[in-house]
Amino acid sequence: MLTLAIQAGGASRRMGRDKALMPFLGRPLILRVVERLTNLADEVIITTNHPADYAFLNLPLVTDLQPGRGALGGLSTALASASQPLVAVAACDMPFASRALFEYERDLLVESSADVVIPSTTSGLEPLHAVYRRATCLPAVRSALDGGAWKLIAWFPQVRVRTLTPEETARYDPHGLVFWNLNTPEEFRQAEALARGSAQ
Repeated sequence: MLTLAIQAGGASRRMGRDKALMPFLGRPLILRVVERLTNLADEVIITTNHPADYAFLNLPLVTDLQPGRGALGGLSTALASASQPLVAVAACDMPFASRALFEYERDLLVESSADVVIPSTTSGLEPLHAVYRRATCLPAVRSALDGGAWKLIAWFPQVRVRTLTPEETARYDPHGLVFWNLNTPEEFRQAEALARGSAQ
C-alpha cells in the first residue's frame, strides 16, 4: 500500500558536500533515516541524481525525470516511480524522522478522502515528512511543473489537503525534533549530541 521515497537530491550548499553521506554517529546520515523508516513501507526508493554514491544502500535509486526542477521535480519523480498507491516522502537529512508520525499520516489518508496529509508547524508546512495519494497528486504535480512552478506545494489548491495541527504532531514529536533538517556542521554536532543522549 505504501512506498517510502527518501529525497536525496539537494545541493547541500551550506554544508559544502553531500550531507546525506556525511557521518552521523559514525555512519552516513541517510542510513539512519532509512533504518528509522524502512519497516514503515512495502517499498523504499531513493531519489538522487548521483546514484553511484548511494549504491551501498542496496535500494532502488531513481534519478530526476525532469532534471533541474528542484524539490518539486524530486517530488514528481518520487510519485512517478512509486509502485504503491500511497507515497510517504521524507528528506534525507532528518535524523529524527518519525515512523510513528508517518503511520498516523498514512492511516488518516486511508480513512479520509484527502489526497495529502501534511504536518504544519509554526514555520509552515512540512512536505518532506508527508504522505501523498499517488493517483491524484501526480497529475497535479506534473501540471504545476508544466506551468513553470517551483514551490513544493504550488499544486495544493488542486487537491484535498489534510493539515495536521501542531498539537496532533506533538503527540508523535514531543521534543520538537522530527522536522529538523541538518544544514551545517554545527547542526550535525548538536543533533549527534541529542541522539547520543536520548532514545530518539
